[in-house]
Amino acid sequence: MKIKDLRRDFIKSLSELYEPDEVLSFFYILTEKFLEMRRVDVALSLNNAISSDQLSKFMNAENRLKNQDPIQYIVEETEFYGLPFKVNQHVLIPRPETEELVDWVIKDFNSNTSGRKPKILDIGTGSGCIAISLAKNIPEADVYAIDISEEALKIAKANAARNNIDISLIQADILHTDTLGNFDVIVSNPPYVRELEKVEIKPNVLENEPHLALFVSDTDPLIFYKKITALSKKSLNEGGLLYFEINQYLGNETKKMIEEQRFEPVTLRKDLYTNDRMIRANQT
Repeated sequence: MKIKDLRRDFIKSLSELYEPDEVLSFFYILTEKFLEMRRVDVALSLNNAISSDQLSKFMNAENRLKNQDPIQYIVEETEFYGLPFKVNQHVLIPRPETEELVDWVIKDFNSNTSGRKPKILDIGTGSGCIAISLAKNIPEADVYAIDISEEALKIAKANAARNNIDISLIQADILHTDTLGNFDVIVSNPPYVRELEKVEIKPNVLENEPHLALFVSDTDPLIFYKKITALSKKSLNEGGLLYFEINQYLGNETKKMIEEQRFEPVTLRKDLYTNDRMIRANQT
């Protein structure tokens, strides 16, 4: 089979499930993965034949896409803040909103002229995308990362090695942790999607990404934020900073809860889509 025939059949097969631009995007992600060809290379090589092994890989990927498997899990990698990350069903696929959170932390640090070597903790690290991106862009920092999942920590360890980064990984259940040690920065993107919001979640996320890292109960949706804020109050050094990614519908409630724990000021920030998405709180 020639590449042009493969592309035609691939588009036709998935056209009823996905938008045309999205199908093409999938195709070129797969050609880069399976054929080691960029989009421009494909355009110049449409009459080239592919091997039976390559065809088999495309067919398998096509079937997984029909089952709503995320393309990132199919190729087992994604990009976050300009860095490559391995992902699978044990970790969330990093989102652009989380890149905005990381960017906020980095820019705050770069504007700080104290010269102090920071100690940073990422709670609920998953793939390690936050911790590794911070360590890469703040190379003088000592970075630690916690997660409850042993499988997630394996992925984070592999991603740290892939990006030539040294971070300390710790397996712990933050809800049953009494002390953290002392840090200058604590950052977290904990589970925050309420059960009632499942109707807003796309099937490829709902059916594939780890629910442990996504959902909280409707009755206590701030459970992780309350615990992490309380621990941070005891653990952050003077002038330390606490950063959260948050549920867009609970911005004011989250901000108020943190203020009640005597952080000041507490800054609520919107993401590029104008949703309440991030909070920074200063240790007083």
